[in-house]
Amino acid sequence: MSAARRRRRAARLVPAAVTAWAAAALAVCVPETAVWASAALWVTAVVGCALLWRHPTPVRAVIVVAAVGAAVAVSHVALAQPGRTSVEHLATGGARALVVEATVSGKLDPNSSGDIWFDALADRITAGDRAVTGGALPLRVGVAADAVASLDRVDIGSEVTVRATSIPLGVGDRAVLVLRAQEVIVRAERPNAVLAAASDLRRGLVESAGGLPGPGAALVPGLAVGETRAVSASLDESMKASSLSHLTAVSGANCALVVGVAYGTAALVGARRGTRIAAGLVTLGGFIVLVTPEPSVVRAGAMAAIAMFALALGRAGAGLSVLCLAVVLLLAVDPWLAMSLGFALSTVATASLLVLARPLADGLCRWMPRPLALALSIPFAAQLACGPLLVLVDPRVPVLGVAANLLAAPAAPVATLAGLAACLAAPFPWVQDGLTAIAWLPASWIAGIAQVVGALPGQQLPWWSELGGLAALSAVSVCVAVVVLAPPGTNRRMLRGVALVVVCTVVGLGGGQTALRTVAGPWTVPGNWAIAACDVGQGDAVLLRSEGAIALIDTGPDPAALDTCLSRFGISRLDLLVLTHFDADHRGGVEAVRARVDLVVHGPSDGGAADRVLAGLRQGGSRTELAHPGMQGILGGARWRVLWPSAAVAAGNDASVVLDVRGGGIPDTLLLGDLSAEAQQAMQRNEPVGEFDVVKVAHHGSADQDARLYGAASPTLALVTVGADNDYGHPRESILSTLASVGATVARTDQEGIVAAWKGNDGVLALWRERDVAGAR
Repeated sequence: MSAARRRRRAARLVPAAVTAWAAAALAVCVPETAVWASAALWVTAVVGCALLWRHPTPVRAVIVVAAVGAAVAVSHVALAQPGRTSVEHLATGGARALVVEATVSGKLDPNSSGDIWFDALADRITAGDRAVTGGALPLRVGVAADAVASLDRVDIGSEVTVRATSIPLGVGDRAVLVLRAQEVIVRAERPNAVLAAASDLRRGLVESAGGLPGPGAALVPGLAVGETRAVSASLDESMKASSLSHLTAVSGANCALVVGVAYGTAALVGARRGTRIAAGLVTLGGFIVLVTPEPSVVRAGAMAAIAMFALALGRAGAGLSVLCLAVVLLLAVDPWLAMSLGFALSTVATASLLVLARPLADGLCRWMPRPLALALSIPFAAQLACGPLLVLVDPRVPVLGVAANLLAAPAAPVATLAGLAACLAAPFPWVQDGLTAIAWLPASWIAGIAQVVGALPGQQLPWWSELGGLAALSAVSVCVAVVVLAPPGTNRRMLRGVALVVVCTVVGLGGGQTALRTVAGPWTVPGNWAIAACDVGQGDAVLLRSEGAIALIDTGPDPAALDTCLSRFGISRLDLLVLTHFDADHRGGVEAVRARVDLVVHGPSDGGAADRVLAGLRQGGSRTELAHPGMQGILGGARWRVLWPSAAVAAGNDASVVLDVRGGGIPDTLLLGDLSAEAQQAMQRNEPVGEFDVVKVAHHGSADQDARLYGAASPTLALVTVGADNDYGHPRESILSTLASVGATVARTDQEGIVAAWKGNDGVLALWRERDVAGAR
């Protein structure tokens, strides 16, 4: 059989996998349609089976597989929906404080802010006098960094009681509830002996590696068994920046390595093929239990198991068919995997290695020696396939990701096998420590590569975000593949020429815009700015800087406008985000900073969109705290203090967080949110304000202001954050007259664009405007 024909046969099940994936995604996103869709799919499957019985053809067989797989996945959603709906009603029926009795089902994973998250299966959920029981409902639980001590005795299999509040779900979430825990009480410690033994082995490896120096020690448990609790935030960021983070997540490579060792060992002792396959499957099962069944591990394990059966049937080469069958089976068992980016990345990466790696190696051989081409083809294929998906969560392209993977590739298997052996050698501490030390050497090499590559200037090329970024990088990936794979013939030059034009156009546009925004952008604003009002239209977004620490007060209405402003000032991460309140013109741009904020201080939530914003920020690794009068903190060398809102004020404009910021090179600044005159008067009754250098005028310069507040503040500079030609007539003449009467210079973002201010060496307040306006002082 020719190679082309074998490839066509291997790709027959691709439509089945795509159909099952699409059906599962639709069902979990729109569960109301699941019952009718499952009925239609089962009818299709039965008719297809009948036709296949009478006239068997490959096409009909694929249709049957697709219909059955999709029908099982959608039926799974339909059957689960009544239980999920009852829990949703319980959590949103007016009592958001919940008491949950559950069994921990996933590893405890820290995020960059120190919070710890884990998966659990709920046996009973109580809200007030209402309760839902049974069903082992999936949960996602987060514990704040200051409360993680309560998790000391918690591990997979532990039975716990969680007192928590619910967080709104995202579309297609597998979890029935996402909880923010105030307290976790252990009722039973790891009652399952097998899970307890696996947990003890992982802990033993972490303790053994903990005695070794440097970042390599933290990587050993991650490389061996996916245990990343010891990985610091800086090392994690370096691994991501260098495109090496996949090495600490157990996936197909680990499963293939473990199965290969077991299969090869059985072959060395003369075992028959059936015995070798059985040894591989048993070892694989033990490995999955040891590292816990995370989605990527489940996918990889299923892939390896089906591959073993394919080997038993004498069809080991049908890798793509095996992958497609694994996808269909996994989606049938867990339809919510269809919305998991990790599952998508794992599947796409495996498919790229099966389909692209060898052709890319053949193409690269035209420019380099074959051994080097073979080594490059694997990370190159993965980068081309996974890059477009990765920009959905981090709109940056690691320029040297392929090179970093090439350098790390020889070390990863050694570290994995030595670390795994050390994990299993826990009963013999001296043996374990020796094996851990062996694993530490290649792990340190990998950590060193990550830190060096991640720190190189220009290593991460900022890219378009969301679907536009995915489409643009997909086009680049396809064209790069065409350039490398173009076969000999008269059309090869034309194909390559078109592909090169597309690549140069997309990269040129993106790179040029990026250079203007990130490299040249900071040259166009004052280097010594301390406070800056971004021009984001009709909304607030004010930056503060002290000794390199950055705060952002509100995000404006549009993520793109905010991202442009942050890039202009060269800001990639925020130490503090203050969401004064949750009107769209103050929180609408929050997606531009999700996963880029350490601490979020916010005003009262009225539920709905506010809760979703806070949940997204927490899932991105931020800590969130509700503001209250007297609350204070440090920003570099400056100190900030909350003056308002009072606890008695309902969520909205008059519950805006009001900040007093002083010192650390920042002019004394008062930021008034959207307070009305009545709320301004109430705040002054609680605590009269003193004088300030800068006041951010309340509510975009509306007429509803208290002139006595501005008289008491006596600002040198008044910032009016307002959109051009807005429908509200902001800023009103009355507030402009008030500001003129107290001698304040008015700077408006609608007329002058970005506005920045700082104190010079002589202590005099300096002002910079993006656009010169006739008559501006």
